[in-house]
Formats: sequence, C-alpha cells, structure tokens
Amino acid sequence: MYFEIVGDVAHVETFAVGSSIREIERLRKFYGRGRWRKRKGIARVRLEDGAIRLAEVHWYEAHGIGRKELKIKRYID
Repeated sequence: MYFEIVGDVAHVETFAVGSSIREIERLRKFYGRGRWRKRKGIARVRLEDGAIRLAEVHWYEAHGIGRKELKIKRYID
C-alpha cells in the first residue's frame, strides 16, 4: 500500500535497538551499518485514494541513513 506522511510524526517512541531487532542483518545488508532503531509514532497519512487518516506508523531508522520501510500498523480514527 502506498501512502505519504502529511505533516509531522508525533509521540515518537523507540521500542527496539540493535540486536533486539529481528531484521537487523537484512537492514545492514540492504542499507548499511548503523545504530538501527525500530520506532513508532502517530501521523496523518494520505492514502492512494486521497483519503487522509490518522495512523500509527512503524519504521526503521539509523543515523546518517534515515527512515526506511515505513508501514501503517493501525488506523486511529
């Protein structure tokens, strides 16, 4: 599913770092070494059909690499 974040991500929280991330080897292979974190937050997203919804989004992030593999976990409204 394609979507884009509209505005800022609020209530950002880190819930896994380094070796506690199940996908750490794949992330390092695809994007490079770094201090990888799995994070979540609340954001307004624009869906493929143009609808804008509030959603909980999860992503991986590392310093110097940025946010990768954003996904919508659930809709809030």
